[in-house]
Amino acid sequence: MSSTDDSPEAVAEESIDQAGGLGEVIPEPLLPVWRRIELVQSFRQTHGETYTGALEVLVGLALAAGYIWWLILYL
Repeated sequence: MSSTDDSPEAVAEESIDQAGGLGEVIPEPLLPVWRRIELVQSFRQTHGETYTGALEVLVGLALAAGYIWWLILYL
């Protein structure tokens, strides 16, 4: 091992790689729910920016349509 492998950053990164996550402490009856949560988390890690941008556009359009609708109703 070189001296760079003993740096705090390297040790922390190795610890993170070895950590198992909550899947190790979730009781058996809750594992199907946890698997769905893991699926959502992996989707968000893969497509997070695009997904968030698309949701912002959809919410913005829905709010604008709602404001226009109420404006038409009350004017």
